[in-house]
Amino acid sequence: MPVDFSKLTPYRSAVDDNSHWADFEPRSGDIFVCTPAKCGTTWTQTIVASLLWPDGPAPAPVMQLSPWIEFKVMPHELVRATLEAQTHRRFMKSHTPADGIPFFSDAKYLVVGRDGRDAFMSLCNHVERFKLMRDLNDRAVADGLPPMPPWTGDVHAFFASWLEQASHFQHLGSFWARRGDPRVLLLHYNDLKADLAGEMRRIAAFLGIDVPAARWPAVVERCTFEGMRARPAEIGDLDFAFEGGLKGFLFKGTNGRWRDVLTAAELDAYAKRAAELVPPDAAAWIERGGRAQ
Repeated sequence: MPVDFSKLTPYRSAVDDNSHWADFEPRSGDIFVCTPAKCGTTWTQTIVASLLWPDGPAPAPVMQLSPWIEFKVMPHELVRATLEAQTHRRFMKSHTPADGIPFFSDAKYLVVGRDGRDAFMSLCNHVERFKLMRDLNDRAVADGLPPMPPWTGDVHAFFASWLEQASHFQHLGSFWARRGDPRVLLLHYNDLKADLAGEMRRIAAFLGIDVPAARWPAVVERCTFEGMRARPAEIGDLDFAFEGGLKGFLFKGTNGRWRDVLTAAELDAYAKRAAELVPPDAAAWIERGGRAQ
């Protein structure tokens, strides 16, 4: 049965529109990767693909197999047709908070958190290299939506704008409130970096995927940062959207770069904003991951 969009909170921006869920037809076992921007979305999609196809590459690039439901760049009809034609277990991505997406009884939701300061630093690279900003902003203005703030090279002005918008906290806070739901698995960028194999086993168990023991080393290796960057054809062609293609998109994959960039006053403002928007336990998890639980 199609989604009743009237029960969802609408979210529209220059980049995405969650009304695309309105005619979504779920299937038993569907997997949704739910993240704010720059929190390991593509990484998690690649992990799911590697688990689903442990014997080797997936049948198509990860970004083609696992479309972004709300993305305005891809025609909605094409995304719908792609998903309808798939015969394997489907996995999709969403950047919409929990109150703006449907929760199906037999679906699984992988939610990935990251320290907002790390996500912000990654977003700077993302916006600087994004080729489609002008076209999307022109369309947004025509639709009466606010355009994306342009990249001027001023990290501090961009941080102020990002902090005011606060979508990072809004998104993760909405899923933190659902952390007791058996359909939801909370993951964290820090934990994936610290113990990729262990976290992948946790994901496999949650999804009910049985990977043969002999396949595990290769399954994990495909999902390392280096392994992903070395296989652009298996991840997806991003030359149309990003300077440098996949290597420009998967830029560094590191944490802590904000320490040499953000001022003490900006860090205080960040902590204050987090305290305003999410409870203390959620703020601790967003910053540190599993070590905070």
